[in-house]
Amino acid sequence: MRSVLRPIIFQRRLAIASLAAVAFAISGCTTITSHSGYQAIDTNPTDLAVGTDTKSTVRAKLGSPSVTSTFDPNVWFYISQIKARAAFRRPQIIKRDIVALGFDKETEVLKTLDTLSLKDGKVIAFNGRETPTRGREMTILEQLLGSVGRGSMLPRDDYGVPGNRPGDRRR
Repeated sequence: MRSVLRPIIFQRRLAIASLAAVAFAISGCTTITSHSGYQAIDTNPTDLAVGTDTKSTVRAKLGSPSVTSTFDPNVWFYISQIKARAAFRRPQIIKRDIVALGFDKETEVLKTLDTLSLKDGKVIAFNGRETPTRGREMTILEQLLGSVGRGSMLPRDDYGVPGNRPGDRRR
């Protein structure tokens, strides 16, 4: 009886182990999503009222902006995005929302409210050329052996002593 049950128990354990290995392998392929930037918790930025909200009320409702404009401090941006990554692939941006708020300079009242999404973005062509620099590149061997034959590795006694000029033979 024992000899008959032994192969059945081994087959069950092998089936359970293989199912666990398959489940582990499949779980490695699930996508991992990450949220970054501004997250609307209590108030949505599109719920702001143009002409009534001010900088202080916007800051109270939404918090500090993600970015302010470089050239105009009266333009605020609230940026959020969601990235998804599967296994060893590069992360892909699934969703991106940008809310641009423009305030009046004198009254600090909300003047414009623009919402942009991932569809509004444009791909910028990257130029891979490099700016040439003067000089030449040295090989590793030239760098290692560059100081050989140029004199002693230790500084001379009279070099760097105050009152002595380079090349002065007087003592």
